[in-house]
Amino acid sequence: MNERAVRRRGPELEAAILDATWEELGAVGYMNLTMEAVADRARTGKQVLYRRWHNRAELVLAAVRSRVVSISDDVPDTGELRGDVLAVVGRMARRYHDIGPDVLHGLMAEVRDIGPEFFSAMADVMETILQRAADRGEIPSGAAGRRITTLPVDLLRHEMLLTSGPVPESTLVEIVDDVFLPLVTCRAGRRS
Repeated sequence: MNERAVRRRGPELEAAILDATWEELGAVGYMNLTMEAVADRARTGKQVLYRRWHNRAELVLAAVRSRVVSISDDVPDTGELRGDVLAVVGRMARRYHDIGPDVLHGLMAEVRDIGPEFFSAMADVMETILQRAADRGEIPSGAAGRRITTLPVDLLRHEMLLTSGPVPESTLVEIVDDVFLPLVTCRAGRRS
């Protein structure tokens, strides 16, 4: 019996495709990954991939999400704003290390092919953290506009795009202590 003739559906097929994507990324890297090669590795047709994912970037992002726990599924709650933001950027930095710069740089090069939820997820995480801080009385509610709210994750993304090695802990602390917290507390002071 031809191996390609094996009939899988639903979650079983999706898992096989995402595993094949991850394996293909490891074998050839992001820039050389093709839908055809993933389909061959998963023993399915290319059209099956395109029914679920419109392009390579969406497929790779789905494979990454199948391997790495989403920060938005488990928003840190350390009991203080600083600790929460450090936990978020720390998790992002570890994910970058685990996923690898090749994949992140490849995804960023094809950012137009990724839905807006790729970026809005982290904005939602930061809004949750800021609202918790407001609920605890650390800052007034609405102390930061959208640009400041996303600043720590945006600065970290920028750092990750410019480097191919791990982001040092000292950089994470600088982003939070020297940039983000002063802006949030300054705006909070102006609103009081």
